[in-house]
This record gives sequence, C-alpha cells and structure tokens, in this order.
Amino acid sequence: MKRILNNAVSLIVLMIVLLLIIPLNTFFLDVMIILNIAISMIILLISMNIKEALEFSIFPSMLLITTLFRIGINISSTRSILGNSGTAGAVIRSMGDFVLQGNVVVGVIIFLIIVLVQFLVITKGAERVSEVAARFTLDAMPGKQMAIDADLGSGLITETEAKERRHKIQKEADFYGSMDGATKIVKGDAVMSLIITAVNFIGGCIIGMVQGGMSFTEVLSVYSIATVGDGLVSQIPSLLISTATGMIVTRAVAEDSLNIDVTKQFMAQPRAIMMAGGVLAILIAVPGMPKLQMGVIALALMLGGWQLMRRMEEMGVPSAQTAAGGAGVGPLEGEQMEVTEEDNFKDINSVYSLITVEPIEMEFGYSLIPLVDEASGGKMIDRIVIFRRQYAQEMGLVIPSIRLRDSSSLNTNQYVIKIKGEEVAKGEILVDYYLALEPPNPEKELDGIDTIEPAYGIPSKWITVDKKEMAEIYGYTVIDPLSVMLTHLSETVKKHAHELLNRQEVVRLVDNMKKQSPELVEELIPTLISYGNFQKILTNLLREGIPIKDMETIMETIVDSSMTVKDLETITENIRVALKRTITRKFCEGGSMKVVTLDAELEKNIITSLTNGEHGMYLALSPDVMQSVITQLSDEVKKFHDFGQPPLVLTSQVVRVHFYHLIEQFFPDVYVLSFNEINNNIQIQAIGNITL
Repeated sequence: MKRILNNAVSLIVLMIVLLLIIPLNTFFLDVMIILNIAISMIILLISMNIKEALEFSIFPSMLLITTLFRIGINISSTRSILGNSGTAGAVIRSMGDFVLQGNVVVGVIIFLIIVLVQFLVITKGAERVSEVAARFTLDAMPGKQMAIDADLGSGLITETEAKERRHKIQKEADFYGSMDGATKIVKGDAVMSLIITAVNFIGGCIIGMVQGGMSFTEVLSVYSIATVGDGLVSQIPSLLISTATGMIVTRAVAEDSLNIDVTKQFMAQPRAIMMAGGVLAILIAVPGMPKLQMGVIALALMLGGWQLMRRMEEMGVPSAQTAAGGAGVGPLEGEQMEVTEEDNFKDINSVYSLITVEPIEMEFGYSLIPLVDEASGGKMIDRIVIFRRQYAQEMGLVIPSIRLRDSSSLNTNQYVIKIKGEEVAKGEILVDYYLALEPPNPEKELDGIDTIEPAYGIPSKWITVDKKEMAEIYGYTVIDPLSVMLTHLSETVKKHAHELLNRQEVVRLVDNMKKQSPELVEELIPTLISYGNFQKILTNLLREGIPIKDMETIMETIVDSSMTVKDLETITENIRVALKRTITRKFCEGGSMKVVTLDAELEKNIITSLTNGEHGMYLALSPDVMQSVITQLSDEVKKFHDFGQPPLVLTSQVVRVHFYHLIEQFFPDVYVLSFNEINNNIQIQAIGNITL
C-alpha cells in the first residue's frame, strides 16, 4: 500500500495520458469533470492561504498536470459529443442549458468573454509578472548571497543556517524560472480551448446534418448546448488555475495569507473607507441613480470606517494616513511620523553610518558576476567561506566578512581588493579562458594572451578551453578564472592580516582563552599588559606570518618575559622562540630548509650600528652598506624561484628583528628567521651569503 501511495502521482499522470486514447462513458466523464473542478478550487484556495510562493513550490508541476488533465477531458468530451449526437454527460448538458437559457448567441458570447478574460487579462498579466519576477530574482541573487556571507562572517548565523538560506534562494530562483515557463502552458491551454470549441461546433453541425439527417435548427440547438457546456466546464477550472497562477507570482511582499493580509491592510485604512462612502452619498444626487442601494452601501462604508477609526484610537494604533502625516492633518499625540532621509541625517548619530569602512571589500566588473552568482554556477562565496575557515584553523585569526559588490566604475573584466576602504590589489580576469602559468623551461610555446599572474607575479598566458590539455602536456600549470581571483584575494588578505586585527577581535580572542585558562588570562590582562599592547604583540607576529593560534604559549611567554622585559619587540622575539615548532613547520619542507645567511662581520656591523631612540632601538647603517645589502639580497632572492618555498634569511636572534625592519619595505615577501626559532633536527642548506 505504501509503495502505491509513493507512486500515486506517476499513476495519475499515466491515467491522464490514457484519457487521450480510451473513450469514457458519460458517467465516468461526469466524474472526471467534477474532479477537475474540485482540484482547481483546491489549488486556488491553497494559493490564497500561503504566506510565500515556496510553500507551494510544486505549483509549476501541478499546472502542467492539471492542464494535461483538462486536455484529456476535452478530448473525451469531444469524442462523446461528435460520436453520440451531442450527448456528453449530465454536467455538460446542465451547464449548457443553464448558461444558454434558450439563447444560443448569448451563451456563446458569455463563453467567449470568459475565455478572452482568462487569455488577455489574467494569463497575460501572470505571464508578464512571472517573467519580471524571474529576472529580478536572478539579478538579486548575488546581493542576497553576499548578505548571507556577511551575516555568517559576523556570527549572526551559523553555517547550517547560511546553507539553508542559500538553498532557499536557489529554490526561489528555480521556482520563478519554472513559473515563467509554466505560464506559457496556461496561455496555450486558453488557445486550445477555443480551437476545441470551434471543432465541436463545426464538426457537430457537419455530422448532425450529413450523417444524422437533422435540420439546421435541430443541429444548432443540440450541438450549441453541448459545445458551450463543454467549453464552460473546461474553462471554469482553467480560469481558477489561471487566477491561482496570478496569485502565486504576485505574492512578493506578503506577510501572511491573502485573506489575513487583505483584511489587515483594508482595516488599517478607515479614512479611505469613510471617504468612499461619502463619495457614494454625493452620487445619490445624480438623476436616475438607485438611491436605496447606493444609500445603504454609502451608509455602511461610513459607519464601518468610523467604527474602525474609533477602535484604532482606543488601541493607540495610528491609521496609515495619519501616520504618514496626510495633507491637512497634523500628527496626533502618540503617533509616529514617517522620517525622511533629510530628517534622518539631522541626527548626528545617523551621519556616522555614512563613514563606516568595511575591513575587506572586493569589487568586480559586470562580466565577473557569474563567478559569484551561485545561480549561474559560481562558487566564489563557498570558496571564500572555506578559505576563512582554513585561515582561522591555521593562523588563529578569524578574517572579517568580505563584502562583495559589483562596480560600474571598473572595466567588465576587472576586480579590485580593498582593505579598510583603500585599494591594495587589482587584477583582470577573462571568464571564458584558463590561465596557464609558464614553467621555467616550457617544452613548447602556447598561443595565448600574455599576462602576469596577479597573486605571485608569474608570467602567464590566457588560453582558450580547447588548449587546456595541451598546455598541461607542455608543463604549464593551468588554473581556472575563479581560482585565479580567489588566490589573489587570499594572498592579499594574508599579507594584510595584521591590519585586520582590531581591538574588538583581540577582546574576543582573550574571552575565548578565558574559557580554557581563566587564571592565565587574569594574571596577564590587565595586570601585566594592556589590551592595546597585547594587540601590538599579536600584530607583530601576524605581520611576519607567524600563527597566533597557540594563544596559551603566547600568553605564558608574555607573563614570563614581563617580569624582566618591558620592550614589546623583545617580548615578541621571546614568543617567536617559544613558537619554534610552529615556525619550523610553517617554513620547513621535507626536513630541510634553504636559506640565505648573513656574514659574521655584517652582523657585527649591524649590532654596532644600533642606536637607542625615543621608541627603542633602531638601526643606523651607513647608506653604502645598506645599498650593498639590498643589492646582494635582491640577487639571492631570485634563487628561490626554482625551489618552491618562500625566500628565507637566517640570522642571529639579536640581529633578526632589526634586519627585518631594514628589508621589509624592499622585500615584503622575504621572511627573516633566527637560529633559535628553528628545531635542532632540521637540515639547513645555505644557498647564499650576504657580506659586508
């Protein structure tokens, strides 16, 4: 029994298809017609009682099934009308008699009016609304997806809730896209009903006069009743379904069912009701008007509106007109006036909303929207979520939400990455191409558009899809456009991570540690160090790519160092030594590490050049020595291009931080480590040496 119920819809559709082939006697034909009317009424009532369109997401499929059902009934009734001398069951006959009332012309006109109203008014309007709703829903998807990502990044929703909201947006787009096509079915059904009616009438007249020997008057009487009756019993359910279609696609800003919304919103307009009653009362003076009927309706409207207004005043709820500050009506006590944009910015607190700066923004041209829009298959948002999670697990810092938005000021293929409102990186993507990164010694040159890979500055080529396999055979690394853009974004965020660590995030990190080691946090903050100085230490670590995930070790080292040291840079160096396992894992591959070292004489010269200033020790090397160091390091860095690891400079602990400050503005991608920050079991291979 359960298996039959699970396949009930399939069986019903199969039976509907059989209606097109198997003749039905008048009894079963009446049953099908009554069932068709009942199903149409149920669908209409459901569409009026739902709050949003997705609650009846099967409607496009139901539209197809009910249309097929009506066509099957029409074919069966046509077969019965033409084959049984105009006899097609009690429902068709009674409907024809009731509408015609002995007048064929009137009946035909009524039938045509119903068909034309459905075809030209309801169906055409629903079709247009569906088309516009589908287009605007798809256009709004990137913004909705960005809003979900922003809420997820700020912690307002969980990943499960974000996934559900994305699924709902996807379903909404699919629904309106299906409705756009489903309305064409309703339109075709209306046209088909006219054709079937004409076939019934003309075919019936020919059969009755030629084969049945009936007179023209008899044929007209018999077949007009059957034709109009058949047309009406098919058009009434069709009209109900068309109305339901219009109701579903126009439920854009509904808060409740249609019944509740209509009642609530009409009752919120008592002045409009009273004014309508007053206008009707004035129209009584027009000669020939039905005074009794118009007077009763006018009185009912004015009394009803007055009663509603009294009830709203007693409840302290302003009517819609007075709340909006209607013309000639001053604000009543306790009512709220609509605040215009100018009035809003008269409040100084509202002006502050204009100067809010997003931590991370990414703007892109129109052609790159498909990479972000999930409806078009874009995976940008999902990939960003994965990147933020991985970065938090690796570095211990939660990247703020990344605001994605399109920009008309950019070229269609360009994108811009901003940190705190200022542009820090820019790139250009060809959506329909692949990026092929050139190997050191390519086997063969590829035809393509020369470019530079934006994240690492590698010479590359944009190649067409058909050349992808050949490029891989020649040793090129082939990357899809989305990965190019995402890699550039992730590397830019990593490079500027220290700028994203604000005071609020530091407080969150400390609060998180309180759950694990409350005594340690209580001993450290604010007794030994303030939040501001703690932020500076964490920023120093992040600036050089050191993870701050092991917060317990960092805090314990600060506690131990603060007893004898107050300089923040010295404390940072002690933390780096304590995190030697983390640093070794990050920069060491396969148990060995290729580095550039400093000559002993150069280190000695650096130490003797240290000068004590207002903000601590700083390096005061002579210009010629500094120029020599920069030139030599530039040559040594080039050697790392073939090793697949970042450039590393190895120094003593005393020199490390000062040498880093010396070169950071010239070589921001070079890491400076000290011997004390590397495990003893690591094999160090010096590939170069910088001398004095």
